Order: sequence, then structure tokens, then C-alpha cells
Amino acid sequence: MANPHAGPDQPPPAATRRRGAPGILAAAAALFAERGYAGVPVSAIAARAGVSKANIFHHFKTKDRLYLAVLRQACAASSQILHDGMRGTDPFAERLRHAARGYLHHLLEQEDLSRLILREVMEGGSRRAQELAEQVFDENFSGLVQMLREGQQSGALRADTDPAMAAVLLLGANVFFFLARGVLIHLKDARFATDPTRYSELLIDYLLNGITAPAAAGPAPRN
Repeated sequence: MANPHAGPDQPPPAATRRRGAPGILAAAAALFAERGYAGVPVSAIAARAGVSKANIFHHFKTKDRLYLAVLRQACAASSQILHDGMRGTDPFAERLRHAARGYLHHLLEQEDLSRLILREVMEGGSRRAQELAEQVFDENFSGLVQMLREGQQSGALRADTDPAMAAVLLLGANVFFFLARGVLIHLKDARFATDPTRYSELLIDYLLNGITAPAAAGPAPRN
């Protein structure tokens, strides 16, 4: 029988409790996603994980380091998606489609953690922005830029393409879809909003091929 006096920060039953750093990270991720950084005292994380505050500080030294570890872990799956795309043997366009599709589905499937990361991007301030850039996002962004640079070197992309700019366009379009999907699905012209895979396919098609029609052929030269 469940304990009627158990609060939301109390640990789960011993049979399901995970000790050590993995359990602390899981508890912290859930609480930070629910309440944000400022709304979660270390004591609440300790209670949720079933450990002492001293145990948390043994593993992570400070609440700030724990928070950054949660953000890095949240980015780990998307990092794997990018690495898979870089290592693949499919043509460049297919690998880019795989990476874009996987990243978008990861955003949607990990909604709470995705919103936690984006909240930090928008509200974290300059100090946090530098920490996020150096300790959380650099590996993923650099991996995507490298994939695009390799596509450029293979001749799949124009020689004057800025790979970093192309990466920002791709990531920005996916983030906007994640944030605005609740509105997009009610716009009669945005039929793609109900199908993230279709959205991703269109995005890569437009990114690689553009949206302007080929120039019309001029009149045949006179003899």
C-alpha cells in the first residue's frame, strides 16, 4: 500500500531506487525539468534520489555542476544521432536527413528536458551562455558543422557555403517546430505540422535544393 504521507520529493521504493551518480542525475533531471534551476533545492534532489546531500556533493561538488551534467546528459542522445550520421556510408544527403529527423524526434520525445535546455538558452544570461556553449553544445554543434563541411568537400554542397550558418538554419528550424507546433497544427496551410518526419524531409529538401525555380531557358541563339 502506498504511503499516503509521501511527498513528491520522497524517494521511490528501494527496489526501484538507483543509487550513485546515475540515480542523482535522473532525479535532478526530472525536478529541473518540472521547476527549473532556481526552483529545485539540493535537498529535494537528495530526497527524490534517496541519497544524502553529502552524497550529491561527493559526486558533483556543487548544484551548478550537477545542473550542467544534467544538460550534457540531455544532449547525449542527439550527439549520438550526429555521430551516427558522420560515420555512415550513405550519401551525404541521406546522412543529413537521418541526423535532422533524429534530432527533431529527440526534441519531441524528450519534451521536458528539451524545454529545460531551451529555457537556459533564452534566460540563462551571459555567464550561463558561455558555460552552455563550452560544456554542453560545442560537441553537438561542431559535429554537425563537420558533417556539413565534409559534404562541402565531397562536392555535395556549394564551395561558398558557410557550414556553421547551414547548421544554424537546420537547428533553428527544428527548434521553432518544437516550440510552435501547438500553434502550427491549427494553421490550415501548415499541413506538415502533424507529421514531424514529413517536416524534416521538406526542411532538408529546401536546405539542399532551395525554393527558387530553375531559371527559364532563354531563346535559342540565332544563326
